[in-house]
Amino acid sequence: MSGLVFIISAPSGSGKSTLVAEILKVIPKLEFSISYTTRDPRGSEKNGKEYYYVERAKFEQMVARGEFLEHADVFGNYYGTHRKFLDEAHGRGCDLLLDIDVQGASQVRKVLPREMRVSIFVLPPNRGELEKRLKRRSSAENVADQKIIQRRLQTATREIEDYREYDYILVNDKLEDSIESLKAIIMTERRKHAGGEFSDEERELKQLAEECLLANVQDRVRPILASFAQESTAARK
Repeated sequence: MSGLVFIISAPSGSGKSTLVAEILKVIPKLEFSISYTTRDPRGSEKNGKEYYYVERAKFEQMVARGEFLEHADVFGNYYGTHRKFLDEAHGRGCDLLLDIDVQGASQVRKVLPREMRVSIFVLPPNRGELEKRLKRRSSAENVADQKIIQRRLQTATREIEDYREYDYILVNDKLEDSIESLKAIIMTERRKHAGGEFSDEERELKQLAEECLLANVQDRVRPILASFAQESTAARK
């Protein structure tokens, strides 16, 4: 196996978690890194499934010992990827998938060599759709505070500005299409890393993956960015 690290980032509410869960079902030899966090479990979340939940003091001790590949403070809580998951995945001949925010992704880019990492940024189709998704998510989590939704939208506006730092941009409009595009990206990068000729099937996947390359999505991304900019300008008036 190639030993690649696939980094996926997205604003809260973009559907990234659902996309990741689905892609893990269809891509073999791909492991998901469960992050550590200092926030409390929500709803039916269980330790070791969604996250590893630890006290803030313990997390800071782990940071001091250099145990994290990356870590970040998000909405007042720490999140981090333990280095052991990278070593363990590669020891089993698997690639590793990281679901991390833009802060963490920036750290990983500094730590891992370029040929070892592939970064993908997931965008919502527009700001209005993101707000709808955030409201549905908040309702499911029994969160009624509109300030939380607005804070997440403001954070999304800032995070989206970093999209140019990623190799691929995936607009998550239709889940089925997004799964196919993400699959194409992963399989194409594996083949490129391994070397050799592309099969006919692999060439089709490569064509689909290349549609998501940063250089090829500017026309599709532009109106999405504009929808966030318009709302941000309106909010300041």
